[in-house]
Order: sequence, then C-alpha cells, then structure tokens
Amino acid sequence: MDKFIVSARKYRPQLFNTVVGQSHITTTLKNAIKSEQLAHAFLFCGPRGVGKTTCARILAKTINCENRTAEGEACNTCNSCVSFNEGTSMNIHELDAASNNSVDDIRALVEQVRFAPQAGEYKVYIIDEVHMLSSSAFNAFLKTLEEPPSYAIFILATTEKHKILPTILSRCQIFDFKRITTNDTVEHLQEICEKEHVTAEKAALQVIAQKSEGCMRDALSIMDKIVSFTGGELNYNNTLEHLNILDADYYFKLLNCMMSQDLAGAMLLFDDINRKGFEGDLVLNGLAEFMRNLLVCKDERAASLLETVESFKSRYVETAATISAGTLISALNILNDAEIGFKAARNKRLHVELVLIKLCYLQQAMELSADGSAVSKKKRVDSARAVPFRALKAFEWKPAAPANDNTGARLTVETAPPVTQPQKQTTPPPQTTSSANTAAKPASPKISGLAQMRSKFKNMQEEAKEIVARPLVMEELRAKWDEYAAMLKANKNAAGSVFDMAQLQLVDENSFYVKVNDPIQFRFIETNALNVAEFLKEKLQNANLQLFIAMEENKDLAPKIEIPLSSGQQFQKLTEQYPLIRELKERLKLNVDY
Repeated sequence: MDKFIVSARKYRPQLFNTVVGQSHITTTLKNAIKSEQLAHAFLFCGPRGVGKTTCARILAKTINCENRTAEGEACNTCNSCVSFNEGTSMNIHELDAASNNSVDDIRALVEQVRFAPQAGEYKVYIIDEVHMLSSSAFNAFLKTLEEPPSYAIFILATTEKHKILPTILSRCQIFDFKRITTNDTVEHLQEICEKEHVTAEKAALQVIAQKSEGCMRDALSIMDKIVSFTGGELNYNNTLEHLNILDADYYFKLLNCMMSQDLAGAMLLFDDINRKGFEGDLVLNGLAEFMRNLLVCKDERAASLLETVESFKSRYVETAATISAGTLISALNILNDAEIGFKAARNKRLHVELVLIKLCYLQQAMELSADGSAVSKKKRVDSARAVPFRALKAFEWKPAAPANDNTGARLTVETAPPVTQPQKQTTPPPQTTSSANTAAKPASPKISGLAQMRSKFKNMQEEAKEIVARPLVMEELRAKWDEYAAMLKANKNAAGSVFDMAQLQLVDENSFYVKVNDPIQFRFIETNALNVAEFLKEKLQNANLQLFIAMEENKDLAPKIEIPLSSGQQFQKLTEQYPLIRELKERLKLNVDY
C-alpha cells in the first residue's frame, strides 16, 4: 500500500504557472530569468502558507534548468530538474533559521559559499524564517550577502519583515506575497477534488476557504481532515460540524426573534446552540460578524466585501433591506461590549442571555430618528405627557431705610406673571396679581419670619451680656477639674487617670492651660475638651471660659541613656584620678593611640 501524502505536499506547485494567487511575483521572476537580470539576493515576505518557500524552490530549479521553455519555465525533464525533484540536487541548500540561528550556523553557510557548483550554473541558498536569526548572525551574514560570488543566489523567506535589520533589507530585492483570495482557493480545491475523485459541494469549499483566511496550506490540511472524516464526501453540513462553525441560518433565526421581540424564542434557540457544544464567545463573535455582513449589504458598493457562501448572499441582501442601519450599529455596539466583558463574566451563559435580552428589546428601548445628516436616539415612553410647570414668584432684595427696631434692610416681594404652559395642564395655573395690589397686602409670612429670627438673635445677645462671668480661681478650678476626673473614673473611662496627672495653669481670669507630658495624654485631654469645658462653664459660672492644651516634655520622666566613654575620654578621666600616669607619659614621651 502506498504511503499517504498530504495534499499540501502532493500538489505543491512545480512551475511558476501553477502557483495560486501570486501572479504579480511569478511574472516578475519569469521576466527576470528570461532577460538574465537576476538579483543576487531576494527577500520573500508575507503570511504563512501563501507560497514563499514554493516560489523559492521553483526559482532555484528554473535558473539551473538546462532546457528552459520560452516562457521562462523549467522543463522538468533534464538532469538538473530531475535531481531537484528527487531531492538529490547539490545546487540548492535550505537552512531553517528557526533552529539554526547562531553565528556558527551562518559561518558554516558562508564557508560553503566559497565553493563553486560542480554542475549547473548557480548555487541557491534558501534561508527560511530568516527573522529568527540573532543580531550577531545577521552581522556575520552582511558582507557575504552584499558581495557574494557570481554563482551564489540567496533567497530569504520570512513572515515578519519588520524584525529584519534594515541593513539586510537594503541588500535584497523584496517581494511581498499577498493572501490568496477565497475564489482562487475554491478553484484550486475543486481541481484537487477532481483529481482525487472526491465529491465536494462548492458551499463546503467556500467555508473551508473562509476558515483558512487566505492560507492555501491550511485550506488543503482542512480539506484532508474532512475527507478522511466523511469517507470521501465533502458537503456543507459535515464541513460545519467538523470545523465547529455555527450555521448562518441560526443567526437569521436570532435576528427574526430580535425584530419581533420574541425573547422566549431567542432563549430557546440559544439553548439549542449551547447543547450542540458551541461556547458563548463563539456565538457572540459569529453574531457580530453576521450583523457586520448585514451592514455591509446595505450599500451595493460595499456588497463585494461580503465573504460568505453564495447561497446566503441573496438572503443577506434581502434581510439587510428590511433593517435600518441605526439598529445594526446599536446591535454591534452591544455585541462588542459583550465580547470584551465575556472573559470577566463568572456566569458565561447568563452573560450571553443578557445580551439577547438587550437585542430583543432594542426596538422598544430606542427609536432612531434622522435629523438631517445626524442621527439621534430617543427613549420611547408609553404616551406623550405634558411636563407639569408651576409658576414661581420672583424675589428681589431691596435695601430699605433703617427703622426703629434696627432690623436693617427689608425684604420686599413682587410677584411675576406665571410661566406660559407649553401644553395643557391638569390643574389651572395660579392667578396673577399686579405689583400695586401686592403693595396693599399685609406683610408676607416670610418677612415676619425673618423679623422673628432677627429678634431672637438680638435677645440671645442681650441674654449673653446679662450672664455674669466670674473670674477663675485656681483652687476652684482644680476642685471642679478633679470632680470631672472622678466622674470619668466612675464611668471606667481611661481618661480619668490622665485628668488627675494633668497640670493646670491660669492664663487670665477667663482662660487656663492644661499641661501634659506625652502625646497619649494630649489625645485623651483633646478628646474630652469640649465636654470638660461645658462642665467647667456651668460649675464655675463663667461663660467665657477657654481651655488650652499644651504638651511639655518632662525631663525627669525621660529614660536616662548612658553613653559609653570614648578612648580619649577614658584616658582623660584616668589621668584626673591618677596624675602620675600623665607624668609618666610625658617623661617617656609616649603617644596614646585613641
């Protein structure tokens, strides 16, 4: 039994004409070969699986072909082409820079460049994933890449051009490969299915092409898996099942529930989707893409951007005509916020259900109306109701001449005409009065209230003056202070002992100092200062009594720290006690090492 070869290898293009979707590059290379204007270094860059390495191999085979065609293609029959196809050619060297990215690997490659080819005209060096080379390896490669021998051609391939040093880019001809379009992918898959005698529906191939995202190698790998899964039959349903893709028909049903405000239907439909194993983020992402496709179909010029199965295109266009663009934009905003917050949600299912609730009641919650070029959103209410307005009186402050009661300025009131009602009122508006009638009326209650407040304040001032402020006496102050401390102790308040230790000092006949020794005592006195002040005012009959707290450090209570004497101080103290030691030092002319 022959060994199975995957389609990506079995149907790898062998000629420039068989390369899919890169005609702008293959045409340039063929013309360069025919005109013999080949560069010494090429850089092929682009997404994965679009034919970079394939084109590099075809170029290496074609330039060494002994019987090239008039179109610049290899003949595939000469010794060079046959050895190349069998993988035994000595004129091509491939280096995987992902696993051989050190300076030693590049130095070994440079050593090989010195030897001329034994057969053929060129030696081709293909370095794949060249962006993986280290900076030192790039620098070791610079000189050889700039001035290689006439028989050496370098082809560098990478998916990340921005990681390559500018000094390397400036020494190469750069070819940018593009993603393969969906139509080109579908046509190529159809050709392979015909050769392999596989029954394939075009809708299934279109789904595979969309899933591959422009990568032909991925598309061929997906097709091989599905063919093996289905036993040689490729249809739309088993493709969706194998790729774990939600059918667009579900999204159309969700849209119908949304437009008809059928919340129960949307919940049941989501439950069916959830039972089939589709995660909530997949549903949100697919629904957002579905809304985007509908928005694209609103304009015929943008309809070409719609990438979906052909059988659904007409349905998209018909559905988009029945929905306003504002509704689609609002739905997209809701879905975008839901996708962002999906990972942070603890209850994933509830998170998706809340999104469905918002979408189902989107029409009822908002009414989109176009005002010229702008679009405004209005919340819909049950019925239009008039806003109840009430006529307010205008107050004006006018200074008046001083009266006998010393009330100062007076407050006069003038009534203003009522506010015009924009709509009918359920209650009649208040009657308006002229300013002349207002002047004839007795004083307003607000005026009498103000006069009462002033009168009360005046009486309070007079009562305060009548209070006799007895001067403070130290003995009475200390006695009442100790009485308050006893009250604190009776209530088992820790501040009682602090009040006992506090020192009192008179400042004048109405104020005194409370002196404490540390911050803790200061805090206790400060906390009870208001209460003790009120207590003393009442007991000593002095309403002007003031209390000040001062903290003074008591040196007697401070811990004494003995500092050890230095060597010089110890010697000085020793000589004071025994003078002969100093005399001995002077006679012997000794130096003391302090």
